[in-house]
Amino acid sequence: MTVEQYMPDFALEKVYDLTVESLNREGIKAVFVDLDNTLIAWNNPDGTPEMRQWLQELSVAGIRVVVVSNNNHERVKKAVDKFGIDFESRAMKPFTLGIDRALKRFGVQKNEVVMVGDQLMTDIRAAKRAGIRSILVKPLVVSDAWVTQFNRWRERRMLKKIIAKYGPIQYKKEI
Repeated sequence: MTVEQYMPDFALEKVYDLTVESLNREGIKAVFVDLDNTLIAWNNPDGTPEMRQWLQELSVAGIRVVVVSNNNHERVKKAVDKFGIDFESRAMKPFTLGIDRALKRFGVQKNEVVMVGDQLMTDIRAAKRAGIRSILVKPLVVSDAWVTQFNRWRERRMLKKIIAKYGPIQYKKEI
């Protein structure tokens, strides 16, 4: 297992820092985004005004946002229905099942999409395996659902290896 398999193409403070201009510049037509702690805080299902504004801006620009989540169908549907965005549940990240389904379902090419998530071990690894660009974001809240805590432990170990080889990940405000 090499560190490159977990190295994001970009790192941002938060998903809402992705601007229409930067996505257009990169030729991105669809943003696949993790749900918990990336799009919404896992403990705040209603999201924030900032998130709603971001979704609106991308929608107006014709950039599709698709939640790609390991959660079950009911959980993801309940979380995103009020925002009117599409989703793929039971994505099985770090495997590519959900990403592959979303690529096919929405008819986008691998070079036209980016996967955004807060976890190296699932989101970034799945994007690397699927051959699409990836963006690591800081988690929206510092606490995690209990199921994520094991991944965070593994992630800390991988992050040490990345830092040893490349230096600290530099989180920016734009890609």
